[in-house]
Amino acid sequence: MKDLQGFYEKDKLLNFYRQMYLLRNFEEVAANMYLKGKIGGFTHLYIGQEATGVGAIAALFDKDYVVSAYREHGHALAKGISAKAVMAELFGKQTGCSGGMGGSMHLFDKNVNFMGGYAIVGGSIPIAVGIGFAINYREEELVCACFFGDGAINEGAFNEGLNMAKLYNLPILFICENNLYGMGTGVVRASSVSEIYKRACGFNMPSKAINGMDVIEVYEEILLAVKAIRRGGGPHFIEARTYRFKPHSMADPDRYRTISEIEMWRERDPIEYFSRRLTEQGIADADELKQIKESVEVEVQEAVEFAEQSPEPEWTHLKELVYSE
Repeated sequence: MKDLQGFYEKDKLLNFYRQMYLLRNFEEVAANMYLKGKIGGFTHLYIGQEATGVGAIAALFDKDYVVSAYREHGHALAKGISAKAVMAELFGKQTGCSGGMGGSMHLFDKNVNFMGGYAIVGGSIPIAVGIGFAINYREEELVCACFFGDGAINEGAFNEGLNMAKLYNLPILFICENNLYGMGTGVVRASSVSEIYKRACGFNMPSKAINGMDVIEVYEEILLAVKAIRRGGGPHFIEARTYRFKPHSMADPDRYRTISEIEMWRERDPIEYFSRRLTEQGIADADELKQIKESVEVEVQEAVEFAEQSPEPEWTHLKELVYSE
């Protein structure tokens, strides 16, 4: 096991822990709010995949762009959208990051260059290509990180997007969060190439598979890829192998996985694994981690109260969110 003390400042490591726990607690509370009828529509939880989102986004510049799919609560929080703005959006309130009109699958905040979650499978990929083209056109030294799930790899947008990104040498980092299932269908049943990172080889694109349950590995590997992209290395592809502990969505009966499989992956819980590393290496003690968790829980509870007290959007606001009348 790598000696973290010799490579990282304590504050940075504790921030990784805090961020992951924020994503976890936020979604546990959001799931409860959904069951209480406070949140409507579809809600897809990121629980179990926190190390990938936190590690990847930590390796980016603040001004870099992030585009995501419909399981994007974690990405939005890691990119800097406040818990209050995300929770209010889930509640459909005017104070939400999309004005209460986007909901769970359409979070957006240009202030932090979080360029949206997209409900269409693979829909984030063409958007990322457009952003990458804009970065080059403006001669900016920025990167666009594009997140999507393993279910997107058989979409036409995946092949068209990667091909165009490579042709134009665009500064895009494609991150496939392979949680083994596209809805209820396993990768091995849906793809003739189950090692997803190899799909990028067909576009002559550097690619690699990494452990998406280890925040440090994710951070270091994404950092290397992003540095190569900034040096003009063109698009890169990362397959982060991870697992969602919850069903595909809150409406999913989850009958396609065995209890033993879920329990096996829960033993690899990215937050528990990282907390053990912190305590075993003397970086933080149990009391410090407890204090972090308590502060996060207060922040999330305040987000719920904010969302509940916020006003509903007015129907007249619909005209403000279109290109023309």
